[in-house]
Amino acid sequence: MRKVRKYEMRPLFVPYHDRTQRYAIIVAHRRAGKTVASLCDLIERASESGLTDGRYAYVAPYAVQAEHIAWDYLKRYARPVLRNAFETELSVRLRSHARIFLYGADNPDRLRGTYLDGVVLDEFADIRPGVWSEVIRPMLADRKGFATFIGTPKGKNEFYRHWMRAQKDPAWFAQMLKASDTGIIPPDELAAMRSDMSKDEYAQEMECSFDAAIRGAIYAEELRRAAEQGRIRRIAIDKAVPVHTGWDLGVSESTAIWFIQCVGRERRLVDYYESSGLGLPDYVQVLEEKRQEHGWSYGEHYLPHDIMHRELTNARSRIETLRLLGVEPIVVEQHHVLDGVNAVRRMLDRTYIDIERCAHGLEALKAYRRDFDERRNDWKPSPRHDWASHGADALRTFAAGFEEKPAGRREPGAPPPSPWAA
Repeated sequence: MRKVRKYEMRPLFVPYHDRTQRYAIIVAHRRAGKTVASLCDLIERASESGLTDGRYAYVAPYAVQAEHIAWDYLKRYARPVLRNAFETELSVRLRSHARIFLYGADNPDRLRGTYLDGVVLDEFADIRPGVWSEVIRPMLADRKGFATFIGTPKGKNEFYRHWMRAQKDPAWFAQMLKASDTGIIPPDELAAMRSDMSKDEYAQEMECSFDAAIRGAIYAEELRRAAEQGRIRRIAIDKAVPVHTGWDLGVSESTAIWFIQCVGRERRLVDYYESSGLGLPDYVQVLEEKRQEHGWSYGEHYLPHDIMHRELTNARSRIETLRLLGVEPIVVEQHHVLDGVNAVRRMLDRTYIDIERCAHGLEALKAYRRDFDERRNDWKPSPRHDWASHGADALRTFAAGFEEKPAGRREPGAPPPSPWAA
């Protein structure tokens, strides 16, 4: 397995290439070379596997990101064993007849319905929770395919949990590459970066810290206070209190549902569900399954204004479909995103969150953030739209719809108060 290693392999990655474990995770600083190393490993294993129907994949958070980061690398390093490259579908066929595909996790439905003999998941901390467990892991099952997870930390999310598991499980290879240890980036450049970056940014991007705060995280302070005050933990469900739901509806994207109990001004996030590619009857079935599992009764169901849109498959609106399925929605009027963010921030300071049943939703709240506009040298006014938006928007729908006090709403035409100054 040395045909592809004509690339300038950094000695740091030799243990990774020579591993025998089925699963691997590499936590590495920026510019360490993890993408090139994992792609070359994928090419080597595909070429030498002996599987003429071998199917392998590189998955990035977004399809455009996979093309931008990996396509040229894939063609370049596969050249010694390459038969064909297919530009339109971003795939190559090797001389062994095995194929390697590039995918984006933003469209998980494109991945479904086939098998994989091996996969690399790049920038895994940015990939929506559930893509691995619900979509990719089952694709590896029948042929016992391998998987490599690579990236830089962004809080204690699913990437962190895989890293912690890898420390104990002999089926995993684990490697952490900190800039202070690798020697890849010269000391004077590291010193310059330290002065140009915040302490948290440098710790996360260059020293692989899972504890550094996510830059631009919108609910960071509220969630930090909740953790310090012991409000993120296992929560007992009070069956005498009705459970409300807050939704974010997706068609090609994910649909997210929060399950919430309200006791006085206290809010309890007792469960969370998120999936994609399902119809409204499937989500109503989820409501019924949750009711039977936990023995609760439902209160009100808060859904966004786009529930009034008609479905693509019939002439009914989605609200009509839900009513036929026995769910009477409360339609939350369209509101400014910042108004909804303020409503969630007020709510989170009196909210308990179940750390197990709401794990994916909690990750979404932690990762919900704004991007920095380098051109304007300022934070962008609106949150970033990515996998975290679905869970965050579902809670925003509930918070904006359930708020009891009219003082929490602004007059039409008035500018929204900035939540960023809070």
